[in-house]
Amino acid sequence: MSVNSVVLIGRLTRDPEVRTTQTGKQVANFSLAVSRRYKGQDGQDADFFNISAWGNTADFVANYLGKGRLVAVEGRLQSRKYTTQDGAAREVVEVVAENVQGLDRPRDEQGQGGGGGSRPEQSPVASEEEYDPFAD
Repeated sequence: MSVNSVVLIGRLTRDPEVRTTQTGKQVANFSLAVSRRYKGQDGQDADFFNISAWGNTADFVANYLGKGRLVAVEGRLQSRKYTTQDGAAREVVEVVAENVQGLDRPRDEQGQGGGGGSRPEQSPVASEEEYDPFAD
């Protein structure tokens, strides 16, 4: 018996990138910052995971989620190998999302808790390098 199951709760570090494959399937890619506790200076750190969502899940992510949103992701780990244009072999491990749920409300332009219908571009702005997953 084998089990490949991942459950993560964290914040999107950037707006999802959405595209349609040559076969007509929609895929949304995004990065998730997940808090991690450790014994250190402030006792917190974060891990960053690349997430891919397909089909209806990709539609949900594209339409309702944006940078800074708190989400729960259920899925599986997947590794894949590829060759870069300069011939270097690469291997990546990512989470393929089977279910994504928003856990907070979108924020309005002033960063206050907002009502529904707010678009992803109204979410807080931060790059992955400067993103603080512990900020409210």
